[in-house]
Amino acid sequence: MDKLDAIFAPESIAVIGASTQKGKVGHDIFANILFGGFKGTIYPVNPKAKSIIGVKCYTSVTNIPDPIDLAMVILPPKLALNAVKECIAKGVKGVVIVSAGFKEVRGEGAEIEEQIKAVCRAANIRLVGPNCLGVINPSPDVSLNASFSSRMPTAGNVSFISQSGALCTAVLDFAADKGFGFSKFISIGNKADVDELDLLRYYHKDPNTDVVMIYMEELSRGAEEFISEVREMTSGVNPTPVIAIKSGTSVAGAAAAASHTGALAGSDAIYDSIFFQSGIVRCHTVNELFDYAQALAAKKIPNGDKIAIVTNAGGPGIIATDMSENSGLSLARFSDETISELHKYLPPTANFHNPVDVIGDAARDRYENTLATVLSDPGVDGVLIILTPQSMTDAMGTAEAIVNIARNAIKPIVCSFMGVVDVSDGVKLLQRNHVPVYQFPESAARAMGVLYRSKQWLSRKILPEYAVVHDVERAGRIVQDCMDRGQTTMGELDGSELLACYGFKTLDMALAKTRAEAIQIAGRIGYPVVMKIVSEQILHKSDAKAVMVGIVTPDEAGEAFDKIMANAEAYNSMAKLDGVLVQESAKKGREVILGVSRDDVFGHAVMFGLGGIFVEVYKDVVFRMAPMGRNVARRMVKGIKGYPLLAGVRGEAPADIEALEKNLVSLRAMVTDYPVIKELDINPLFVHEAGEGTTVADVIIKFEPLKK
Repeated sequence: MDKLDAIFAPESIAVIGASTQKGKVGHDIFANILFGGFKGTIYPVNPKAKSIIGVKCYTSVTNIPDPIDLAMVILPPKLALNAVKECIAKGVKGVVIVSAGFKEVRGEGAEIEEQIKAVCRAANIRLVGPNCLGVINPSPDVSLNASFSSRMPTAGNVSFISQSGALCTAVLDFAADKGFGFSKFISIGNKADVDELDLLRYYHKDPNTDVVMIYMEELSRGAEEFISEVREMTSGVNPTPVIAIKSGTSVAGAAAAASHTGALAGSDAIYDSIFFQSGIVRCHTVNELFDYAQALAAKKIPNGDKIAIVTNAGGPGIIATDMSENSGLSLARFSDETISELHKYLPPTANFHNPVDVIGDAARDRYENTLATVLSDPGVDGVLIILTPQSMTDAMGTAEAIVNIARNAIKPIVCSFMGVVDVSDGVKLLQRNHVPVYQFPESAARAMGVLYRSKQWLSRKILPEYAVVHDVERAGRIVQDCMDRGQTTMGELDGSELLACYGFKTLDMALAKTRAEAIQIAGRIGYPVVMKIVSEQILHKSDAKAVMVGIVTPDEAGEAFDKIMANAEAYNSMAKLDGVLVQESAKKGREVILGVSRDDVFGHAVMFGLGGIFVEVYKDVVFRMAPMGRNVARRMVKGIKGYPLLAGVRGEAPADIEALEKNLVSLRAMVTDYPVIKELDINPLFVHEAGEGTTVADVIIKFEPLKK
């Protein structure tokens, strides 16, 4: 048995802190369990009461004569700690602490939470909360509402996880209005023990859970563990779709970062990466959360992106067409046989091509015949049906026809029954029969788009990993030398040497401390050369006008040295100027940026995007976390809007994308080997034509010891 069975399917519950006073959380939770039809046995615990709602009360959980699976604790922190210790002595299998006043208020509350966490871990029992709504299992075999929400949802095939208890009550109310059912429903509050990953593992094994919805405020686990495990759950032979809404999407604090990557690596970018790599569908509103769950819960996904639209009004059909294209879908092109068949059922004024307009006077039979016809077209992967209520519209009859066809259909069908009152009976029928139905066509189109994205995720190609070899020993000496010198920033000279250990092609370069040295080095390297300031205090050299390119003579090299030093001094008079780097001119290519930013919780995020001086203007970048190999790198490169520039447009030869992918994999390996790297920018990295590799043109690396 799973230890969480004691939380979700207990045979006996002790409510510790049960109250005689109606309106108190301790009273209402006990009443909800009692009157919710719980199939097990419930015991109220309150040393000051003889009974609660006519049920005998116990002074302590240790005085209950029977075994207890689950303890619901509704007590302030100090009393909660004592109660948990008594639960452990009693042999209770699971604990849910509903009360607040713990980590979220800091101070003594946080300390007590840590003590509760420690004693539960030592006793090997699972703890939910503190500061949570509770747990609900609407299954007829359990019928458990151990929460302070008075509403017991209907049983369904979607399970819910929330950090916020207050949001849960609103979600339950919202779900009731939509006729939406749940398999399991839980609020996890402060996550002292049980967190999202624990619950995802449990739900993935649960035969009654087909889809998981998550409201998340923050993840407390490392990204690599979360991504590795959840990716297996959302893929594999028995995939469980997961949909998440994440609050707190600000990038506060990012502006203080020294690198381009650090400036762009806000928490939202990292969560986007975690969700994408895990196969989690991200949404941004509670409405979307329900819309996508409804579509995925029907358990039918399209084989491709070609959809048919059937409507009885032109305007909504156009809206659906536009929204479908925005959602990554395209309109199917009907076969001649399909068009010929449609002519049998539709009036001459109808539109026989996609989107099909069955005209406003369409009754049940016209919808039924049209749906069956377009659904059988081999070029159609799914159907979106729109019904607007008109005087002759039979919403209920049409819904019955759709349900009958959907029952045996392999392809997905989503509906938009527009309106409220006139279509309500038809909507309820569709909902009861698990046919996704939405009030507006744009919602239906977005839901179909999510179904197609799920198909793409499940059928993604898995390529063999690159066999890359790195000179870790030499790299270690370079990093250690930098640390021994007390440097917090590694410039191009050492940075390029470090990158070369990981397979990056770098340029010939040397540091000139005088005008004469600059001329001598330029002559050795060979003209043309690039010259730029070297200073730990001047990281973005172009801002200081301390970079000069296209230098082709000794006189120009001497003048460039003087000008760069003067400009750097004028830009920051307090900066320590180490000299001027004289560098071989790179062969031109398409400019990209590779970067790294380390998050204290999630570890290193690797960034890729279009590079050069406009990276923070266009912000066409993506982030990815570990685990990161060839397949992640490939999807990363293809994930930017500017990918066509790399693939080749208007007759241009494609860039060396494979070399770029190897660079990304090697960069991830480098920061895994040397986690003291806090931030890194390779900008620009020139990507040459296919087969010609890449070249590092500039690099900045910042170090910071790991926090203990």
